[in-house]
Amino acid sequence: METRVKELKFERFIWIDICQPDRSNLDKIAKEFNLDFFQIKDSLETGHLPKFETQDNYSFLILRAYTANIDERVTNVTDLSNKVAFFYSDKKVITIHRANFEFLENISKNFSSSEEFLLYILHKMMETYNAPLKLLSDKNDEIEKTIFLKDYSVISLEDLYFQKTQTRIIKKLLQITQNVVNQIDVAEQTKTALQDIKDKLLSLTLSYEEVLENSNNLLNTYLSVNAQKSNDVMKLLTIFSAFFLPLTFIAGIYGMNFENMPELRWHLGYFFTMGVMVIIAVIIFYWFKRKKIL
Repeated sequence: METRVKELKFERFIWIDICQPDRSNLDKIAKEFNLDFFQIKDSLETGHLPKFETQDNYSFLILRAYTANIDERVTNVTDLSNKVAFFYSDKKVITIHRANFEFLENISKNFSSSEEFLLYILHKMMETYNAPLKLLSDKNDEIEKTIFLKDYSVISLEDLYFQKTQTRIIKKLLQITQNVVNQIDVAEQTKTALQDIKDKLLSLTLSYEEVLENSNNLLNTYLSVNAQKSNDVMKLLTIFSAFFLPLTFIAGIYGMNFENMPELRWHLGYFFTMGVMVIIAVIIFYWFKRKKIL
């Protein structure tokens, strides 16, 4: 895709937004604003995790916003989120990103400082994690109802795996983001806004931790219910075997047709043998009842 560079001037600072950057654009920006080569390299790296660094004349920040469709079966940070790299100082804010973010497209609000603008973008990035949190939580509730109230067999073990894995990855990403945001230092007048972001991150992390715990419990419950159903089938087969094993033994003996078996010529032999089989079956039935197996 073609590189798009947008420049917006505020009263006290300038914002330069670079979408789909290439090396030539970044080299030009780096030379103009005296940016570090390795930080430029980090801003181009697709799967880079959140980080914060300070230089003599600016600060460097990378954060990731949630951009995936929750129904997609993806299990890595790159597919679940996209990053925005920030180079900022009192006089300028440079944002570098590959994905299109709505909160970067429609900025009509006026900002009194670059830090206020930065914290506004950070807050919008944290808000992207609200929708997947609700969807993951709702999915957990739906799966729980299906397991206990409906047919558990319609649930796929693969679905449970992706549900758990996505929640775990997002939680870890938020924890890393929380550590990075805690390193940011701002002026006194914007500390309240920064604290609001920290509180939001803490709330998201705890919420995702709860969803992850529920996902783990659901997975264990599903495996337990599945194992219980298998045990019930094995129990039923064992009961049938207990009934038919002695009866089959009797039938096997009288099916050998040796000459010296007087019962075979007895006119009541068939009825006597069937009666013995019925008595054995009744005895086994009452023994199972007494042991509360049936």
